[in-house]
Amino acid sequence: MPFVENLIAFTLAAALLTLTPGIDTALVLRTAAVEGRRQALHAALGINLGCLVWGAAVALGLGALLAVSELAYNLLKYCGAAYLAWLGLNMLLRPRRSLAPAQVEGQSSANWFLRGMLGNVLNPKVGIFYVSFLPQFIPAGQPLVAWTFGLVGIHVLLSLLWALTLIGATRPLAQVLRREAVILWMDRCTGLLFVLFAARLALSRR
Repeated sequence: MPFVENLIAFTLAAALLTLTPGIDTALVLRTAAVEGRRQALHAALGINLGCLVWGAAVALGLGALLAVSELAYNLLKYCGAAYLAWLGLNMLLRPRRSLAPAQVEGQSSANWFLRGMLGNVLNPKVGIFYVSFLPQFIPAGQPLVAWTFGLVGIHVLLSLLWALTLIGATRPLAQVLRREAVILWMDRCTGLLFVLFAARLALSRR
């Protein structure tokens, strides 16, 4: 494919991937509705930093290692599944009933940033996806590292735009979404979703 067609094709494919509901969408929506827009933005930034970490790893060769090493893949896969299960069980067993204003504004944003980042960094499927998907859109003879970072950058930009859309969509419903029953329901649903994602990741095969 010519240069421009490669970029257009990848952008369309990455957009479809971004819009597909998954754990990143669940985390941003839940955080925006319950914790507030600031925390949701930090979670989204963490998620996308995780993508950039994987992009750098793939560009520098770690992605190829995960593609051929069963031990490295399984180790990271089970660490990621354990982390997702821990997040999900905490939401299921200890759902919040209310949020004081101080909690919404004063809660550590770094905490949500780290949660978003670790959710992606500990998911080897992101690395496997990049190492298997990106090369299809890199023209022959072009610098691999530069193109890898460029394509990952497009994916990250699309993900950030989608996260901002999700965060903005929760604003009109803020009062409803912060009611006790709604907070309990969202925590438990998101927790269950995270546990299911953890099980799916742990049981997945390449």
